[in-house]
Amino acid sequence: MELLVRYLDRSNSLSSVTTPDIIKEENLRDDLRYYFMSPCEKYRARRHKPWKMGVQILKIVMITTQLILFGLNNQLVVSYKEETTMAIKSLFLKGYSGVDEDDYCVAVYTQHGVYDSLFYVLDQYSHLVQLSVGPISYAEDEDGKLLPLIICKEYYMKGSMEPSDEVYNIDAQMESVCMSFDPKTAQQWRTLNSSFFDLDFYRLIDIKITLQLKGINLQTVQSRELPDCYSFYVTITFDNQCHSGKVKIFLDTDVQSSRCRDWKISGTAQKNTHYLLVFDGFVILVCLTSAVLCTRSIVLAVRLLQRFSRFLHENYNRKVCEDDQSEFLNGWYVLVIVSDLLAITGSILKMEIQAKSLTSYDVCSIFLGTSTLMVWVGVIRYLGYFQKYNVLILTMKAAFPKVLRFCCCAGMIYLGYTFCGWIVLGPYHEKFEGLSRVAECLFSLLNGDDMFTTFAQLKDKNTLVWFFSRAYLYSFISLFIYMVLSLFIALITDAYETIKNYQKNGFPPTDLQKFLREQKDVPIVEESSHRDVYIRDTLMCCCRRTPESDDIILIS
Repeated sequence: MELLVRYLDRSNSLSSVTTPDIIKEENLRDDLRYYFMSPCEKYRARRHKPWKMGVQILKIVMITTQLILFGLNNQLVVSYKEETTMAIKSLFLKGYSGVDEDDYCVAVYTQHGVYDSLFYVLDQYSHLVQLSVGPISYAEDEDGKLLPLIICKEYYMKGSMEPSDEVYNIDAQMESVCMSFDPKTAQQWRTLNSSFFDLDFYRLIDIKITLQLKGINLQTVQSRELPDCYSFYVTITFDNQCHSGKVKIFLDTDVQSSRCRDWKISGTAQKNTHYLLVFDGFVILVCLTSAVLCTRSIVLAVRLLQRFSRFLHENYNRKVCEDDQSEFLNGWYVLVIVSDLLAITGSILKMEIQAKSLTSYDVCSIFLGTSTLMVWVGVIRYLGYFQKYNVLILTMKAAFPKVLRFCCCAGMIYLGYTFCGWIVLGPYHEKFEGLSRVAECLFSLLNGDDMFTTFAQLKDKNTLVWFFSRAYLYSFISLFIYMVLSLFIALITDAYETIKNYQKNGFPPTDLQKFLREQKDVPIVEESSHRDVYIRDTLMCCCRRTPESDDIILIS
């Protein structure tokens, strides 16, 4: 409101001023005031309708709606992949309980168990069509021929071993033998290739079975979407690398979706697809409009900055300080443009997926999800002109530099604990088996989660490691919870108290603020290097207003 009053007062008094330099100065001041006005103030001053704000509101609604529609469809795709993978494990793994054991599916401990599990896979594959309750079948090549199952065994070329005498003789060179399996001639194939299954377990490294299956996701029809066809590349591994008497059986699936070669569906699915394509096209149009308007505002801000910089240089022989430059280079506009580009890219991918030209659901979800996140974060800028609601923005801006420096120092200590925990506790604790798992475990401890479980799960067979683990965990918890987190919160609290003090007593004025307040004798203010906190309102002119006008102030 202060900008609007000064803008109108200047318009009434400008007619009495005839000096060209003063007119040029007042025109610059007038343009700067108008640029920093809220949409409502611009409308009162020049009857300028807030098109940009309207586009942003429309974009929020449309992008969120688009994300929800795509998310519901993506959930069907992910659930189909997971459930089909579970069905494949239950079909081909003997004794599979539905839950993986650690990082593997099933384990066997006898030679009979290995043979039994191996032949079980071949038998189940031979009768797949009769066993499966879902639309899963054998894969075929382009000529319509059945793609065979491939079974390979890898073992040391030569070797002998006598554990009782502590004697062994192993040739480290490995040899691999592979064979193809046709389910139509299962019994005859097993008889002819019986020698393949004469396994020397002390030389055996692993057995790998690879097969390919085809499936159709019919559940998307319920949401009026065209079904996708899927290829399941299945690899079953009998892992004996450890030679510990425990053979781990893994089943890994690589799922690829594609457009079905020939399809026919009656109902409204295809019509619904056309409606969604039109909606996605409208989203792209709105995002393009938003990006153009924000780019235009950035160009206008750069031009105003150049004019103001020339004014200070010509009249006061000074440069624009970094804080005043940041007022013109609005980071919110950059955020909006980036979110628009991500939304446009995600919408194009979604249209291609909708038309069954692409199947990159995960990539599309990343683009749409990130753009929606940025759009909703950008909503905060509309609260920036409200003095009672912009505390979060100002506090984050004040605390961010200190918090970033603090996190760099704390991160070094955190990485040290991560590497130390992995190398010492990794063999004895499942939460410390990998670097990423160690980092996740320590972060959970940092938030007070699973403390007792982390202590209790450590194997106490090694007394030295047990004592080290106690010292390690107690020191980490004490250091990070009681000291690091307390200092972290103190930094944010200090920034918040500084903001409250500035809101009560006023923000330190800058050259730009003084110029907009018609203080023509701009004093030289040296930058203070010892001042840790230099905070002012980013949208300075609209925050210093009368309380009764708070309810109508918006940000452009």
